[in-house]
Amino acid sequence: MAINPDRILAARRKIAEEPYDVDSWFLLLKHAQQRNITEARDIYEEIIGTFPTNGKFWKAYIEHEMKMLNHEKVEKLFQRSLIKVLSMDLWKTYLQYVKETKSQLATFKEKMAQAYDFALDKMGLDIASDKLWSDYINFLKGVEASGGYAENQKIMAIRKVYQKAVVTPILNIETIWKEYTAFEQNVNPIIAERLTAEKSREHMNARRVAKEYEAQTRTLNKQLPSIPPSGSNEECKQIEAWNNYINWEKSNPLKVEDPGLVGKRVMFAYEQCLLCLGHHPDIWLEAALYLQETAKTMQEKADVNTAESFLEQTSQLYERAISGVLSHCTLLYFSYADFEEQNMKFEKVHKIYQRCLEVKDVDPTLCYIQYLKFSRRAEGIKSARTVFKKAREDTRSNFHVYVAAALMEYYCSKDKSVAFKIFELGLKRFNNSPEYILAYLDYLSHLNEDNNTRVLFERVLTGGQISSKECVDIWNKFLEFESNIGDLASVVKVEKRRAQALQEAGLSGDLEHKHTCNIIDRYRFMTLLPLTQPQLNSIGYVDTFRKESRLTPGLMGRGGSKPKSTAIKVNGILDFYSDNLARPDFSQMVPFKPKVNYRPGEFMVPGGIFPLPPTAAELNTQLPPPFCFKGPFVKIDKLCEMFDRIRLPDLPASTGTEPNSIQLFDLAKSVQWIGGEDKKRKSHSRMDDSDEESNVSAPTNDIYRMRQQKKIK
Repeated sequence: MAINPDRILAARRKIAEEPYDVDSWFLLLKHAQQRNITEARDIYEEIIGTFPTNGKFWKAYIEHEMKMLNHEKVEKLFQRSLIKVLSMDLWKTYLQYVKETKSQLATFKEKMAQAYDFALDKMGLDIASDKLWSDYINFLKGVEASGGYAENQKIMAIRKVYQKAVVTPILNIETIWKEYTAFEQNVNPIIAERLTAEKSREHMNARRVAKEYEAQTRTLNKQLPSIPPSGSNEECKQIEAWNNYINWEKSNPLKVEDPGLVGKRVMFAYEQCLLCLGHHPDIWLEAALYLQETAKTMQEKADVNTAESFLEQTSQLYERAISGVLSHCTLLYFSYADFEEQNMKFEKVHKIYQRCLEVKDVDPTLCYIQYLKFSRRAEGIKSARTVFKKAREDTRSNFHVYVAAALMEYYCSKDKSVAFKIFELGLKRFNNSPEYILAYLDYLSHLNEDNNTRVLFERVLTGGQISSKECVDIWNKFLEFESNIGDLASVVKVEKRRAQALQEAGLSGDLEHKHTCNIIDRYRFMTLLPLTQPQLNSIGYVDTFRKESRLTPGLMGRGGSKPKSTAIKVNGILDFYSDNLARPDFSQMVPFKPKVNYRPGEFMVPGGIFPLPPTAAELNTQLPPPFCFKGPFVKIDKLCEMFDRIRLPDLPASTGTEPNSIQLFDLAKSVQWIGGEDKKRKSHSRMDDSDEESNVSAPTNDIYRMRQQKKIK
């Protein structure tokens, strides 16, 4: 059924606003499957360009080409996707294609066997690869063999695949084991028991791990298209599930002693994860780091070839990362460059940084700074100066490059004059940047260049290149500078000029206490202030040394108009201004516990109930479930009515120390039953006047009671 064109246009508009809107892309996929392949090919290319690691999209594209018998294009699509996209459905499609198109060739058996070997090498570790193993075995069994030698070769090939399958944690591993034992019995019953006994222990281990493997991967959605991080609940659950699965593989559940096999299984888990979370750079970095650590382990074991193989895989992984959807992620470029630098491949490092600088729509400043540091480490200060020259000529670079180059000259080449020239050169270009000026001032302060520092302060503050609000940090720095090295007259002079600048910027606080506020800034040191926080609030003090205070000066009114601050720690620092942020009204919150079978009207908030207190909830977890109780059931109304008839004595008698004391009977007798119990006593005593006798106390010379008391004593 054709899709309404209006829906297609709406999907296109949605994609223009949100390029990774999955529902809209699925609608376009369905639309492409209904069209002719020549018309749909552009749509398919657009889809796999957006989701290059989704096996479902690749499979739909390839099946459409297969349907039109475009074998050449199908093979090109397989070349583009198979190695990068380890999707079980895609690999099954590949095997089906080989079976359908190569069956008439004379070398069909060899090509089909090679295709199965290729598929099992890439996907044989998947929990759902049992169908691949079984199909391969059935294919080998169906091959005709003429002659004793050919028959032996066939048996050896089948046995080899069986022995690999029964020790690999996959689904239905028990069925494959039964088939293997039956196969060995049919071939040679004499040696069958010995061959199966050799693999029995490994098989039981794999069987145990297969159950854990299935449990670990049960919550994974391997068909989920890879989109940029959104922070949704579903995404967080998938990230947690993938991390649990990868960490489980790293724990070596098979307990094998071969680090190469463990590394292969872990990397397969990472590859599966990257199909769904390819936009998360941390996963790429963790995978690369694991490969490096495994290579180092193999080098320590003197396995040079395997170590080189893992290092080559690391390089290929980085190449895939910076060539795919994260081509704009500078972090991956820097990590890749450091990896190659450790391997002493400096030419390759230069190419990596140059590729990073060529990326459009990305600020190259940080890349230039890292390139500077690498060039200085690897080739010396002259090479770093060449990079700095290139950065100066790039109009996209920011002032940070000048600061990094100047400090590098100061710390590494110990040349203050070169650093001073670089700062002066940058000042000509960034004389309207407060951050650059503050960095320049910090540098001069460290050199104890008092005169040059004052000159720079005056040049910047009187030049008119920076607005009053942007000058606040510079004025604060100037006041701090004069407080440290100047005399009192200089401090007062700068203080007055600063107060005027703050007033122009609208940050002068309460005008009635303007002088007091200025004096406070004179005597402060770092975060130490001469007044307490309530006193500061009472005069409307605005802490211009804190940027968050300058952003919300209206909150710092006089008379404690600033909201009550709560002292919390942010990054280890006590923060008194956190209540400037909007916070929920906790007094309006009610306890809430989600419930699956919620009945409308059961609670004020739909979807849940009022939770039990923690103690009662813990008790409920220890009690058996309600369906375990079959009766008898208490009639609550009758029980409450019975309790209501009890009249307790005003002064209960002491029970003493002995548990069987006669006084317990006296206490029980002192309880009076009202109403319906009188009828029971009447029928029991068979006396007409039961109301009177039921309340008569026992006689004092009761011989029976006296004998009972003697027995108890």
